[in-house]
Amino acid sequence: MKNKTFSYSLLIFIHVIIAVVIFVIPFLSKLYALLIALAGTIIIVKSKNKNNEVLFVSAYLVGAEVFLRMTGGNFNNEYAKFCVIGFMFLGMIYSNFSKSAFIYLFFFTLLIPSILITANYQDTGTDIKKVLFFNLSGPVCLAICSIYSFGRKITLDNLQKLLLVMGFPIISTTVYLFLYTPNIQDVVMGTQSNFETSGGFGPNQVSTILGLGIFIFFTQVILFSKNKIELLINGGLLVFISYRGIVTFSRGGIITGVVMIICLLFLLYYFSNGKGRSKFTVVFVLTIALGMGIWIYSSFQTRGLIEKRYANKDSLGREKKDRLGGREQIMDADIALFIDNPIFGVGAGLSKEKRADQLGVAIASHNEVTRLFSEHGLMGIFALLIIGVTPFVFYIENKQHLYFLSFYFFWLLTINHAAMRTAAPAFVYALSLLFVQVKIPEKAEN
Repeated sequence: MKNKTFSYSLLIFIHVIIAVVIFVIPFLSKLYALLIALAGTIIIVKSKNKNNEVLFVSAYLVGAEVFLRMTGGNFNNEYAKFCVIGFMFLGMIYSNFSKSAFIYLFFFTLLIPSILITANYQDTGTDIKKVLFFNLSGPVCLAICSIYSFGRKITLDNLQKLLLVMGFPIISTTVYLFLYTPNIQDVVMGTQSNFETSGGFGPNQVSTILGLGIFIFFTQVILFSKNKIELLINGGLLVFISYRGIVTFSRGGIITGVVMIICLLFLLYYFSNGKGRSKFTVVFVLTIALGMGIWIYSSFQTRGLIEKRYANKDSLGREKKDRLGGREQIMDADIALFIDNPIFGVGAGLSKEKRADQLGVAIASHNEVTRLFSEHGLMGIFALLIIGVTPFVFYIENKQHLYFLSFYFFWLLTINHAAMRTAAPAFVYALSLLFVQVKIPEKAEN
């Protein structure tokens, strides 16, 4: 047990050092990104994916993506998605996949008509290849990850190890944010999303990955802390990540993390016996107390501005006209485009350009749902129904998957406020399709 605790602490320390080194020498971020891809490929090939190494390698890259982006490590915006897709293909070569997973191939087939519309779009000012890559990399990543994961067996312990692998680079992200802005009070002046507290990168994406980190280390605290030392380490990481996530002033990722925790607590309570439920009450009370403590400290550090942010008020306490940071206008424009082009939509990736006629400026959609409507029409609605319903159909025979609701709602909420800019929603959605066993059934004796 001591060796395991030491190894765990060492891995955390290594990722703290990674953050410090890259903060001092930013160029090393590209080397880090390249190393993840090369090492991941070698691990999968050498092991022939006997123990689902593909999932672990992909999880690490997904956890590191935002860190790589904010430090200039990504070779392009879709680097993590392309690498994850490549890992998944390798995994399927070695480990095959379920025939039932072809439902996700059909999902992507529904998007093809609007792709053809874009491919034939006549406008010399539009980079068609770039538009298609930007808007389709997310759905493609989701489809490929889902095909690989569908019905694939994994124990709860291994699933938690997978989450931890994803969590280690999130520690690096959080440490980097601290190094970038150690004193929050110096940079928080209003209630808008804050780039200074987000490492100079998009607060929306930073809060999304930190929200996922909150969930990961919360599960470590309540389910997998084997001794007091691990409990203190995991509790400290939970507090640190939660605080830095809140002060990004981007609400979407933090609210998503809280919803994930509520979903987990609900399933734990539902499947517990009488004795388990009595212990659950203690866990619930402690969770509320910890959350209030983090919130009070965050409010103190931001001079009360964070409370106004979540109450949708400006720094003077006045109610803001829009509740979603201007996204309502984009969503309304998407719906209008769908009404005008109901069957196949305006074409994959073209809604940004078409919205310019309505709003006077070309703005990318933050909402994957309305984007599917406007760009893919009815085909997009059918595609959304497939990916929205399939996990629940599969869950009927997969009741031991304690994280199912948490993973599903991470995907659903994230695509509504941050679209599919990163690989995280696609990959985490695919994790909801794993066949989880709390204990491996013993073989029957002859």
